[in-house]
Amino acid sequence: MAHPPIPDTRKPRPRPVIAPKLHHATFMTMDVAAMVAWYELVCGLRPIYFADHAAWMTNDEANHRIALLRLPGTMPPVNKPHTAGLHHTAFEYATFDQWLDNYERLRDAGIVPTFSLDHGMTMSMYYQDPDGNGVEIQVDNFLDWSLSTEWMWASREFSADQVGPQFDPEKLVAARAKGLLHAEIHSLAYAGKMRPDSEKPMDFIDVWPARIAAHPEFADGVPFPPMPPAQN
Repeated sequence: MAHPPIPDTRKPRPRPVIAPKLHHATFMTMDVAAMVAWYELVCGLRPIYFADHAAWMTNDEANHRIALLRLPGTMPPVNKPHTAGLHHTAFEYATFDQWLDNYERLRDAGIVPTFSLDHGMTMSMYYQDPDGNGVEIQVDNFLDWSLSTEWMWASREFSADQVGPQFDPEKLVAARAKGLLHAEIHSLAYAGKMRPDSEKPMDFIDVWPARIAAHPEFADGVPFPPMPPAQN
């Protein structure tokens, strides 16, 4: 069955007079505490409100950027990485050094990327939270959104390949230790000269079989609260 043509979004289109900005993402979860601990460690999100059934977290001035809901009836996903829906959320560091320092901090805490890509406009490491949701942590290679936006729109490189080559974060760490700067390291990575010794599947893994094996109660979903006794 043929798919409808993708509209050319570069043509002017009617837009709201005042466009709203993306504020937050909300996830259904079966373990609020595990998710809060992971997002606090990995992304610096602190809980504004935290309970067994829900949490709202932020890492800036907003009242929340990530919401976590443990609603009755929530069931574990089946084949999560290959079902339609949200693929990943993304967080951006202001500088290359902050971004690479964060990689080393998480590596030393036992958290490493599932895969890493130089997309051209960003260098991006992809992690998975305890529920298997993808989390991209990136740095803009232009350090200027207007320039990286123009590059995405106009460059032949991005038109030919929207993914880019994989890179080994440890090779970036070694290159920085030798005195190479962000632009030099990006140039090498985008040319494919920082690839890992063995390429990783550019895919997230299904964490749920192992989670259910460790927590068999997850298979039954989040229980509903008991019904109040009938009134005579």
